[in-house]
Amino acid sequence: MHAFLFDLDGVLVDTARFHFLAWQRLAHQLGFEFTETQNEALKGISRMDSLEIVLKTGGIQATNEEKLRYAEEKNAYYLRLCSEMTPADVLPGVLNFIRQARERGILIGLGSASKNAGTILDHVGLRPYFDTIVDGNRVRKSKPDPEVFQIGAADLGVLPGSAVVFEDAVAGVEAAKRAGMKVVGIGDPAILKEADRVFPNFEGLSLTQLEELAAETK
Repeated sequence: MHAFLFDLDGVLVDTARFHFLAWQRLAHQLGFEFTETQNEALKGISRMDSLEIVLKTGGIQATNEEKLRYAEEKNAYYLRLCSEMTPADVLPGVLNFIRQARERGILIGLGSASKNAGTILDHVGLRPYFDTIVDGNRVRKSKPDPEVFQIGAADLGVLPGSAVVFEDAVAGVEAAKRAGMKVVGIGDPAILKEADRVFPNFEGLSLTQLEELAAETK
């Protein structure tokens, strides 16, 4: 294991809730309901792809100009929610795990569809731990396309087979697999069944457990 690549929302910080609230607010403004169950389809994909799903859910037809305006309105509200984040918002066990990895010489990268990833890492104090940040500003294709993780591996100078991806979304797991990487799911095993391993969170997760995974898949 030479590198770890982390998704952001729902893996390192719980901004997934903020995304949902922002999309739900937009849906209400457009006159329809948007539920947490429907929001599951948005995990791991880009803002504009998410918008298309939201509009389709409400049966809304929109021009390109209107779509850009809706996306900006959603993002402005999302950033407003994120602006009050602090290091206390890093999910349990994450910081300790990343510190252990860096002590072992493992490179650390971010692979997120969010265009606000850098801003959020600054708010919660995680940016200094990352050797590269690949976000929605650097990729043309959203997950499940493997581009985000391929760029991350190239930035870090590692082969895909020596990288482990940490994901909470089905689209992210598929993207990592298509990139030729091992995948650790963070969340529900029933949803992330294609991951090589699934853990509920980072609390108690050790590098030894991941070394066992690496040995099994050689």
